[in-house]
Amino acid sequence: MSRKRIVLASASPRRSELLESAGVIFSVVPADIPEEPLPGESPTAHVLRLAEEKALAVAGSAEGDLFIGADTVVVCDDEIMGKPVDAADARRMLTVLSGRSHEVITGYAVHDRTVSVTHAEVVSTCVIFKPLTPEEIDAYIATGCPFDKAGAYAIQGGAAYMVRGIEGSYTNVVGLPLCEVVEALRRFGGV
Repeated sequence: MSRKRIVLASASPRRSELLESAGVIFSVVPADIPEEPLPGESPTAHVLRLAEEKALAVAGSAEGDLFIGADTVVVCDDEIMGKPVDAADARRMLTVLSGRSHEVITGYAVHDRTVSVTHAEVVSTCVIFKPLTPEEIDAYIATGCPFDKAGAYAIQGGAAYMVRGIEGSYTNVVGLPLCEVVEALRRFGGV
């Protein structure tokens, strides 16, 4: 019996790297859907909806058996912080996060097209930032790293020194709760 073909419905290089690190064999077909929150949508409902929409959108148009969708946001003071639109937005986000704790919430969905079943879940991790100086924030923005990251930072990269601690899944903060995703793939016979 051959393994099911797995498709990651994301252009995120970090999600690809995480799956590769777990030995998952997959192809990448990015989903192209709007990512704005709906009016009144909670952060948890937002990431869960987008993860499912991404997995199903790609399942409807690409070759494969199992489709993984995911969406990650940073939440502080009930504000959903997605990817910053410019340097001023990145500076605002990092200033808000400075010296505080916040939640990184990822919704993921694994859709098995062969049986038309989707498993979707949300994973949350608490991240604690050290106080950041304006100079540290500006230097980090100058690297260009914040612009394609939720909350304007990458724990696995140049922002690692900003993180005083985390409670929960490290890979969730990177963008994909690997333990949970691999378990879901295993249940569907993908790994």
